[in-house]
Amino acid sequence: MVQVLVPGPLWVLWLVRAALATVYFQEEFLDGESWRNRWIPSTNDSNFGHFRLSSGKFYGDIQKDKGLQTTENAKFYAISSRFKPFSNKGKTLVIQYTVKHEQKMDCGGGYIKIFPSDLDQKNLNGKSQYYIMFGPDICGFDIKKVHVILFYKDQYHSNKKPIRCKVDGFTHLYTLTLRPDLTYEVKIDTDIIESGNIEEDWNLRLRKLEKSAMKMPKNWEKSQNDKLSDVPSQDWDKHFLDASANKPSDWNSELDGEWQPSVIQQTKYKHGLKSQNMDNSDYKDVWLHQKIESSGYLQDFELSEYENIGVIGLELWQVRSGTIFDNFLITDDENYAAEFGLKTWGRTKNTYFFSKPSSSPTFYLKPFLIHKIQGDFLKKQNSEENSKEDLRTLHKGQRLLPNQSSMASERVEERKQVKHQTFSKLLLHSSYYARCWGYKYDK
Repeated sequence: MVQVLVPGPLWVLWLVRAALATVYFQEEFLDGESWRNRWIPSTNDSNFGHFRLSSGKFYGDIQKDKGLQTTENAKFYAISSRFKPFSNKGKTLVIQYTVKHEQKMDCGGGYIKIFPSDLDQKNLNGKSQYYIMFGPDICGFDIKKVHVILFYKDQYHSNKKPIRCKVDGFTHLYTLTLRPDLTYEVKIDTDIIESGNIEEDWNLRLRKLEKSAMKMPKNWEKSQNDKLSDVPSQDWDKHFLDASANKPSDWNSELDGEWQPSVIQQTKYKHGLKSQNMDNSDYKDVWLHQKIESSGYLQDFELSEYENIGVIGLELWQVRSGTIFDNFLITDDENYAAEFGLKTWGRTKNTYFFSKPSSSPTFYLKPFLIHKIQGDFLKKQNSEENSKEDLRTLHKGQRLLPNQSSMASERVEERKQVKHQTFSKLLLHSSYYARCWGYKYDK
């Protein structure tokens, strides 16, 4: 087994860094089944899937790579672990963990959630309020993203930038850093894949408008038109008898009654004058209390600040189970998180053992090996046809038994010595390939 030896000074640096950092939560699952005392499964739904402790079908270290693994297909999962509540106000917040979709995820979540300390763990479900949701989500060909969702003013806000997650079957290290100056970083395998400002990337930038100090002048003319003084008085009669009217010659008083002259409506204005609106030369405009954009607006630093962080959990859905969650960390120190990532994920990421049934010397070859073998091995073969046949033989998930009588197994045995000679230098530098080919290679 390959072991990484860390010189003494580096261990001293690690201890100093650990002493300076505040670690709110750290979980590596190194104490066997005792994890069940710290992680509480939800009983909100009897159909929730179950977790187990496993390092999976392949691993770098069978003990250190053990984590919480989903075990049932087409299930919701809900489990959480509590820690001492804290506030990240004015502090950097780093959330980090590893996730491995060795089942070749087709649709399901690999994210984690950070909850307030008053969460009812036994009743954890999809409607439980959380502060932060972070991690990969995969479903079909369209959804292959890293969620970064923040709870702010009673609403959930997602990062507007598309962040693509890893979709292979390896273990990957996911890191989210939220800083008090409202900047953030998202890392995968220690590489920064997205960064920026929370206000801008979550569309939460609140520009404050300030009232202008200007007041409406006393002589401000609000009327657009000047009116003439020929308006009718309020006591002006509205109707009167038509003096020009004459009694009809055929009017019969006995039959038609007493004749009365007709009544006409008085004109609205005296002497036939009409109201005229004239343009007011002093008219300026309708006065509006002006608002201007403040050039020195105050930032809302509560966008990523939470008072009582106290629970970390997994609340997700998976069509195909097998995902392993491990190496959880919540801290205020970015350097400590980086060193912890290298100490855990970094030590085992390049070396993988494959689980073998005890009854037979069966070993597995995975898809990523075929890709590398194409570049490093097939190019060195004399026959292109034979190379293609070897590649077909090494199909994903196929078991190769040394004593199998099939043509594929015979070809592997016949060319084993050739492979050893071809890769002699490569095997000296990479136990990774040695284990892939079933050799016992310890250094």
